[in-house]
Amino acid sequence: MTIRTVPTQPYSDQKPGTSGLRKKVPVFQQPNYLENFVQSIFDSIAAPTGATLVLGGDGRYYNRQAIQIILKMAAANGYGKVLVGRGGILSTPAASCVIRKYQTYGGIILSASHNPGGPTEDFGIKYNSSNGGPATETVTEAIYAQSKTIAEYRICDAADVGLDELGSFTLEGMQVEVIDPVSDYAELMESLFDFAAIRALLAGGFRIQFDAMHAVNGPYARDILEGRLGAAAGSVMNAIPLEDFGGGHPDPNLTYAHDLVEIMYGDDAPDFGAASDGDGDRNMILGHHFFVTPSDSLALLAANATLAPGYKQGLAGIARSMPTSAAADRVAAALNIPCYETPTGWKFFGNLMDAGRVTLCGEESFGTGSSHVREKDGLWAVLFWLNILAVRKQSVEAIVREHWAQYGRNFYSRYDYEALPTEAANGVMAYLRASFAALTGTAFGKYTVQMCDDFSYTDPVDASVSRAQGIRIIFTDGSRIIFRLSGTGTEGATLRVYLEAYESDSSRHHLDAQQALAELIAIALQVSELRVRTGREQPTVIT
Repeated sequence: MTIRTVPTQPYSDQKPGTSGLRKKVPVFQQPNYLENFVQSIFDSIAAPTGATLVLGGDGRYYNRQAIQIILKMAAANGYGKVLVGRGGILSTPAASCVIRKYQTYGGIILSASHNPGGPTEDFGIKYNSSNGGPATETVTEAIYAQSKTIAEYRICDAADVGLDELGSFTLEGMQVEVIDPVSDYAELMESLFDFAAIRALLAGGFRIQFDAMHAVNGPYARDILEGRLGAAAGSVMNAIPLEDFGGGHPDPNLTYAHDLVEIMYGDDAPDFGAASDGDGDRNMILGHHFFVTPSDSLALLAANATLAPGYKQGLAGIARSMPTSAAADRVAAALNIPCYETPTGWKFFGNLMDAGRVTLCGEESFGTGSSHVREKDGLWAVLFWLNILAVRKQSVEAIVREHWAQYGRNFYSRYDYEALPTEAANGVMAYLRASFAALTGTAFGKYTVQMCDDFSYTDPVDASVSRAQGIRIIFTDGSRIIFRLSGTGTEGATLRVYLEAYESDSSRHHLDAQQALAELIAIALQVSELRVRTGREQPTVIT
């Protein structure tokens, strides 16, 4: 085998965020940039010789080229086998599924999730550990440290591997197995949900529309929804993964999934609608002229979990990210199970699931999942909803309104200010931190500030501490305003403002969320001086 050791110089900007390293494609195309980061992964995790690696991505621009580089580097670094998705395709939850099923040492996932794709858009890479979940902060910090001192990387000289046909190939002594990206994942879904009941629902005239947004979940949704479950042809739209996601923004929310929203709010709307994102781990749920917030979706799945065969034994616990609404907390209290509040980032759920403390988990950023894998899972959430609908035989809206009547409604919204000047965004956060003492006890109309803090989390499993995870302003009635800098952008800074107000009076549950939250929105803008400090009059996206 011809292995080359290539001298290189470190790059200073390879610190992974909450979901790996994300940069613009031209950044990754710099000489040795991708190679440096991959070698830093291999050096940090120290896999034993002959170990097996999983590899795949969401099909965005540069996915195929990166896979060929990583395969040649894996061979040069002593791996014995790599499982790679056909065409380089492997959704993030499917990659987690494959890692766990075949007990591999870990996997490399190529994705920038919900960010746009194309020659000048976003690309990303992250390492998932043997449990199938994102690498812990200890591992990502080690990778970053290695990237700052790297002096060489190893790669073998070999022809590219054919990725479009299933089969096993040899790359300079390492086995490369091109696998069906869907089959293992679909088999897992069949073990969790009552496919017969869902088939009967769809055969009875229940209409669905799933928007794959020209992203990775197109093949998965077609195989499972139209193939195995018998949904009408065309129920899956935008089903072919494209390198630029069809020029769209593959983020399943009311702004970017506008084609689906128009259908679900149209004159002949289907009964159920859903969308997923670039790498298949996020979801948006819609009923006939009705939107389900991700926070409510998590709470609804928890409250109805035992209707699905895979969860009939009940839940060990629930976990939610700190900015996610407390709707799930109320369900957990009713079920007499724990509910954990964690920082944003799926890796924080992994420890809890591995320790058997939680079964369901979710984030307000359109991510829900369970202990079946160690990633959030968009299509899993869709199938869970369809299973519940098949059993309860009610509309999406009726199920949600019954839930509110029982538990109360957590009015909730998120304002995203994207691509802000980093200095301005940091300035808002610094100003808020300096205002904690002055704000505490202050009355703003009907709201009085009970406490302010910068959220800190101590992991109950390994006692690790994560500080400065978002600023919380909590009012005496339980309402909250949260400010947080996102770690998923690639340009400037993304500042997110989360607003939540609890309403127990069912006569007010019909209100529009923006109407119900108007006073909190005004308070948030006032106490942060956001408009003055950033120059932004309006958010980029409201969800």
